[in-house]
Amino acid sequence: MHEILQPEGWAKPVGYANGVAARGRLIFVGGQVGWNGQCQFETDDFVGQVRQTLQNIVAVLAEAGAEPRHITSMTWYFTDKAEYLANLRGLGEAYREVIGRHFPAMAAMQVVALVEDRAKVEIQATAVIPDELVRPD
Repeated sequence: MHEILQPEGWAKPVGYANGVAARGRLIFVGGQVGWNGQCQFETDDFVGQVRQTLQNIVAVLAEAGAEPRHITSMTWYFTDKAEYLANLRGLGEAYREVIGRHFPAMAAMQVVALVEDRAKVEIQATAVIPDELVRPD
């Protein structure tokens, strides 16, 4: 459905793609944080917030008829690099639970703060629904 861009001779990335080529209807998901649909945090646990954030992304995608497999790019912002690195196993489990084994192009960075004080992570996503799967408006 999407073409993974992996330059010849490059080491294969783990958990993300170096690039993705896609054609179809573009879906842009604004930065999501780890709160529920009523803008309430249910946990301060890092992995728990990541899981909720990913679920929020999937919910927004569904509004356009898109699925996790249509995600082409994600940008992760977190407030504590050490906490991110200390939770890689749990993050991987949460990611596979919500998104599956689909790994788009990704960037991740530590930021000084997020707008929501309790938020430990914010993720922005882009998805492309292939032309042949686009539902009529």
